[in-house]
Amino acid sequence: MARTVPARAVAVAGVVVVLVAGATACGASAGDDKDPDHRSFALHGRTLTVDSDDSALDVVVSDSAKADKVEVTRWFRGRVVVGGDPRVTWAMEDDDRLVLRMKCSGVVADCSARHRIVVPGGIAVTVKDGDGSVRAQGFKEALSIRTSDGSVRVTDSSGPLDLRSSDGSIRALGVDSRRVRARTQDGSVQLELGAVPDLVDSRTQDGSVTIALPRDGYRVTTGSDDGSVHVSVPRDPGSSHVVSAHTNDGKITVRTAN
Repeated sequence: MARTVPARAVAVAGVVVVLVAGATACGASAGDDKDPDHRSFALHGRTLTVDSDDSALDVVVSDSAKADKVEVTRWFRGRVVVGGDPRVTWAMEDDDRLVLRMKCSGVVADCSARHRIVVPGGIAVTVKDGDGSVRAQGFKEALSIRTSDGSVRVTDSSGPLDLRSSDGSIRALGVDSRRVRARTQDGSVQLELGAVPDLVDSRTQDGSVTIALPRDGYRVTTGSDDGSVHVSVPRDPGSSHVVSAHTNDGKITVRTAN
């Protein structure tokens, strides 16, 4: 005997389909938030860790910022079909760990967050982002960035750089850092240095590597399993300026900056 589906169940299912279709028609964008939240957090010490699970991050240094304050602006848009209300939280833990979290789950969950973090000068910063791009500017102290899924871009900085992404490109442009490490599993690496470095260590599993350096002698090592290698900087096996560029699948270029 054929079974019939109650009319109420059919109606509910139809409503869910309509809601799902409507929710997926246009993705949420934090850029649509015209009234962002702002908050200041007290900072104790000369280091800061930014711990984010799912947000695009802009981290900048401001000489005008208060020496013991971190200023954060947050943009957020989110909607959930058949589930709890989406929300974002922020808190300073252990005096020097800024924790950013987003809760967004349901039958259809569509959320987007972005944070702009302004830190005072003289602060060494570590950024850990689960899902989102990271941009940083103006660092004279050490800067370490880790993101699982997103690109990394650093500009106008001179402190040591340690940049890593599991899935995304890495860019360090117009930097005077003496030590630069850049690692990504899936994405290109582009480094443009304005000062002669002591160490440049770059590697990607799948993508090109391009390094532009001031004119000087460098001890260069390169390796590409599948791609061309072009080195045009002066090479000096005894140089204290060490440059390493490796990729499994991609082109390598080490050249003199224009």
